[in-house]
Amino acid sequence: MCRICNSSTSLAFTHQILARYDCKYYFCDNCGGMQTEEPHWLDEAYASPIAAADTTMLWRNQYLARAMSVLLYFLFDRRGRFLDAAGGYGVFTRLMRDIGFDYYWTDKHSPNLTAQGFEAAAGPGPPYTVVTAFEVMEHLADPVGFVAELLETTGTDSIVFTTELFDGRPPPPEEWMYYAFATGQHITFYQKSTLAFIGKQFGMQFHTSKTRWWQLGGMGLHIWTRAKINPLAWRLLASPRITGLLEGLPRRALQTRMWTDADVFLKADDER
Repeated sequence: MCRICNSSTSLAFTHQILARYDCKYYFCDNCGGMQTEEPHWLDEAYASPIAAADTTMLWRNQYLARAMSVLLYFLFDRRGRFLDAAGGYGVFTRLMRDIGFDYYWTDKHSPNLTAQGFEAAAGPGPPYTVVTAFEVMEHLADPVGFVAELLETTGTDSIVFTTELFDGRPPPPEEWMYYAFATGQHITFYQKSTLAFIGKQFGMQFHTSKTRWWQLGGMGLHIWTRAKINPLAWRLLASPRITGLLEGLPRRALQTRMWTDADVFLKADDER
């Protein structure tokens, strides 16, 4: 049974994960999604919050900070409040605060190493103008439940996220590295129709930049939103070329929070 739309699924293939478990992958003709069998190995897969194979983590956060600074500056209230859900070690949150955005962090499974003091609980509370969730959706056994909880707890109308998409039938195991068999952490996979289906459940439009991470040095950026956003503007502003041309504007127009954030902690130390 599909964990996204509750329709019947068919076996796509079986492949070994974590070099020890034979795992069945199921495809849903209704929503176009694909998922593993019930993932009983997750405790083992997440012995470390960040997989050793995730060698793109720093590059990814740096690129996403540049791209998101452009998108937030031109398409949303740049003076709003923002949240990075499942934010890992806090690198993206720290980078966005350095640019000048009022960004916060939350993650149930990872320590906050670089954005300490700016956890979601430290702010005045929801709603958030935009919530980001990068490289999260493929890790979820219940993506619809995740989106529902995010909307309820953050009060946002827009979720920006990344996940690599496939088209049509599932790619053969030997042709798609995104299965990440060695880590066991990627358990749900999507195509555009799947993500549009999920958004529709919450009255949200789905738009995508369509860029794949290995093309032009960028990543595909997707959004579920209730805001009126021109899909062409989204694709244009999310493109690596436009990001490269415009990324300096938010940095010049906004005031970095780097030094004011440091002052909060320095003053607290002085008062002890």
